[in-house]
Amino acid sequence: MSKIILLIKIIICTIISVSLPSYAEKIRDLTSIQGIRDNQLIGYGLIVGLNGTGDQSTQAPFTKQSLNNMLSQLGVAVPPNINMHLRNVAAVIVTANLPPFSHTGEKIDIKVASIGNAKSLKGGTLLMTPLKGTDNQIYAIAQGEILTSEKHHLEKRMRYLRDNQENSGTINNGATIEREVHTTFGKNNTINLQLNEENFSTAQRISDMINIKYPDTATPINSKTVQLNTSANNNVQVHMLSNIQDIDVSLPDQEAKVLVNPRTGSVVMNQSVKLGSCIVSNGNISIMLNEIINKNKDFDFLKLFKKNQTKKNISDASINKNYMDRISLNKVNLNHIIQSLNLLGTRSEELISILQLMKNAGCLNAKLEIV
Repeated sequence: MSKIILLIKIIICTIISVSLPSYAEKIRDLTSIQGIRDNQLIGYGLIVGLNGTGDQSTQAPFTKQSLNNMLSQLGVAVPPNINMHLRNVAAVIVTANLPPFSHTGEKIDIKVASIGNAKSLKGGTLLMTPLKGTDNQIYAIAQGEILTSEKHHLEKRMRYLRDNQENSGTINNGATIEREVHTTFGKNNTINLQLNEENFSTAQRISDMINIKYPDTATPINSKTVQLNTSANNNVQVHMLSNIQDIDVSLPDQEAKVLVNPRTGSVVMNQSVKLGSCIVSNGNISIMLNEIINKNKDFDFLKLFKKNQTKKNISDASINKNYMDRISLNKVNLNHIIQSLNLLGTRSEELISILQLMKNAGCLNAKLEIV
């Protein structure tokens, strides 16, 4: 009986994968394992050896205080009435990501950023800095030479950005792990797979494909989580996950989505975006999108014209290759309208307004996000 049920499941999954428009992805690319993640570390330290580009002691007094504390721990007593004007020292914040299953003695990369008024960290050396987690425990010790971005003068408009980049840098393998993060992996009878994107259909398909290889193992809890039943044994769970993550899952078409960046005017859309019949009017520009069937009944036309034109001019503009050509039936998409508007010099704020109005009018069949 169990073999018959398994055979029925395979047939159903095969029919679904063939009947629906889809593309295949591996489960490892669609999910992550709950509880297995990076842990953020942070620390405060000093950089020395700068060529006069460090913090000004009068405007960044914490740098001087930190230097005095460090020197006192090294047995150097600084008289309280001495005003040190050191321009080769800078106070920085050090950050790092502690990967899962990391062990004591391993090296990790770190990032360093100035918190004072230092002009540049180029050529500096980070002194020994403890890195702590959210529990205030020390998990790594950082130290090393800073690598900053070199300044180039090829483009004047990028000069300010590159100058700022010299106030931060990285140290490859700049921290040594001193404490391990303990996880619950291998200690529970269940493993939760978290979907990267919330989708009920994807969760169900992942569960079905896993159950083909491991019957009665996977259960979709919600649109974001698929639960795996297993034994509390590291070897068993590692072997199971290594096989499960390589399973191909046939996915339906993506959700139609349009992303717009108002700062740069960039528009990104996926291939699922479709448009209904509509007329867009902005200033002295109009776009008419409708279904005009010719003799072969194989094409739509996108009419792009300026107001107050004659019918003859409108007909000429509709087939003018400088604006828009004829396009295949049912493949009229937002890209044609955006190309046409950009061709006529439409500003980014006007483009965003047009997209929002098209969405509200119901002729833009996609999810619009302003990021």
